Amino acid sequence: MADLPILLTFVAALFVLEITPGPDMMLVLARGIGQGRRVALLTVVGMVFVAGVVQVSLLVLGVASLLKAYPAGLLLLQWVGAAYMLYLGARMVSSSFGKAATKKRLAAADVSDWRAVREGTINSLTNPKSLLFMFAFLPQFVDPAAGPVWLQLAVLGTVQKLAGILSLGSVALASGTVGQALYRFPTLLVWQQRFTGAVMLGLGFRLLFTGNASTPAVRT
Repeated sequence: MADLPILLTFVAALFVLEITPGPDMMLVLARGIGQGRRVALLTVVGMVFVAGVVQVSLLVLGVASLLKAYPAGLLLLQWVGAAYMLYLGARMVSSSFGKAATKKRLAAADVSDWRAVREGTINSLTNPKSLLFMFAFLPQFVDPAAGPVWLQLAVLGTVQKLAGILSLGSVALASGTVGQALYRFPTLLVWQQRFTGAVMLGLGFRLLFTGNASTPAVRT
């Protein structure tokens, strides 16, 4: 593997990536407060393990080089991610009105286990900032003289995704605890859902109109 100073730099960059709020963290937060710890943790499972297998596999297969040669590919992923964020945000806001505004019906509208994993997977696969880190930034820490490039990419990519267990998992547990308390106050739960939906709409519009696939900023 690469030299220790390079690895420490990678870990420091990864730490900043993981603690900075972004699309993945917002979805986990919304699921924790709205549906509880179980759904939030299953969302994390989709982001870390299901999406992680796909992303690390693509990284090893050379998508990083492909996106470097064709930057428009990452821009397209950014637009897809923005559209998905807008879809989730709009659905959260719309479902907070009318019938969903009572505690009983909010509980009845719980997200299924499969849906939680699926949405976590899709959200991570279309999260342009996380992809930018993995496909554009992460390969800079590879040293061809240190061993097989594919193995270094696989290890670094796996470390990046597994770091989400600590960051996103902590958010899932904390927000799930808050969500259980809020279930005693359904009005607050409704307004939380609207607020989170509005934030996700804002992130989606930001990615769609002001984001750029070449920006060095990364969010998870």
